[in-house]
Amino acid sequence: MDLDAFRWLLTDAGQQLLDRAAHAYADTAGDPVAAASAVRKLEPDAARATAALSQVQLRVRAVAKFGDDALRMYFVGDALEQATRPRIAAHRAARLAAFAPASVVDLGCGIGGDLAAFARAGLTAAGVDLDPLRVEIARANLAALGLAGAVEVADSTQLDLDGFGACFADPARRTSSGRVFDVNGWTPSWDFVLGLFERSSVVKVAPGIPHDLVPEGVEAEWVSEAGDLKEAALWSPNLATARRRATVIPASGGLATLTEEDDPYDGVDERPVRAMGAYLYEPDDAVIRSGLVTAVAAGVDGGLVDEKIAWVTSDLAFRSPFARSYRVVEELPYREKQLKAALRERGIGRLAIKPRGVQVVPEQLRKRLALSGGNEGTLVMTRVAGAGAAYLVEPL
Repeated sequence: MDLDAFRWLLTDAGQQLLDRAAHAYADTAGDPVAAASAVRKLEPDAARATAALSQVQLRVRAVAKFGDDALRMYFVGDALEQATRPRIAAHRAARLAAFAPASVVDLGCGIGGDLAAFARAGLTAAGVDLDPLRVEIARANLAALGLAGAVEVADSTQLDLDGFGACFADPARRTSSGRVFDVNGWTPSWDFVLGLFERSSVVKVAPGIPHDLVPEGVEAEWVSEAGDLKEAALWSPNLATARRRATVIPASGGLATLTEEDDPYDGVDERPVRAMGAYLYEPDDAVIRSGLVTAVAAGVDGGLVDEKIAWVTSDLAFRSPFARSYRVVEELPYREKQLKAALRERGIGRLAIKPRGVQVVPEQLRKRLALSGGNEGTLVMTRVAGAGAAYLVEPL
């Protein structure tokens, strides 16, 4: 999007066009061609018309992530995809605010999603970015949400950080060629990130970050929302309160967190493996990535079905924010031919397949099973005592 066109959108005339473009988009049922034609009739300047319609379309997309705030905010496509989900940003901001830093600077603020969360948490917040358009958008978003904060164009690696109480960074992990998995390809660099940990800092990273990359004394926190693992955050030693943490934000609201202090098996070589019990627990991906599956096992008075597989079993029924709970109905044959016969005998036509630790592709297996009954079921396929096993289960 053109910077001048975006700045024009913030004028009274631009806001009027944006409002009329939203109505045109709704009137055409979101048809991009018809909507573009309608907006061009309202504004002959192509750049301004395109900017207005693209904002309307992006706002519609952004509602799934930002809720009602999206209808007041401004976006660019790639920055919208990269922006932190608001509940996760709010959690991080609240946690940082508990340390009462004098201020926080967002080093690479993008469209200002995290910046807004810091401001809402009562922090004095500032943001910098190399992209003038994103800086302009971040400023506009703070204003649209009624939040205070300063945003400037600057290179975070050249900034004097001594005047800030805390730093936040979300290194760019994408290039024109796609996603970058090697930390040495991040912008700013991994070396710059390591330097941040010498002061009060939080760094958002990909959830797949290897444990051995986390520096000594730095806390690694994996965060999921509504059951999906979204990110990891690294907390500098003076902000760290654990070594490893799993934070779970359920779709229903609230928040739960687990650390190695909740795991009686932390640092113990022997894993708590036991025979299959009456209940199975499927740990949240944040729990799995943080290496805290045995903490879930301890919490349900159970153990693992296999020392290398993240299924927990117990004879007791629990509901936990850290795992999905199932009652084990019965064990079924693992071999495909016998399994197919057993499922047909039970009249199961709709089958959810949950493989873990075995070479099973649910879509392919489901097609080969060719089930047609009127019942539905959930099938866990895993490894127990080194051998494949299948269990029919039902959610609690």
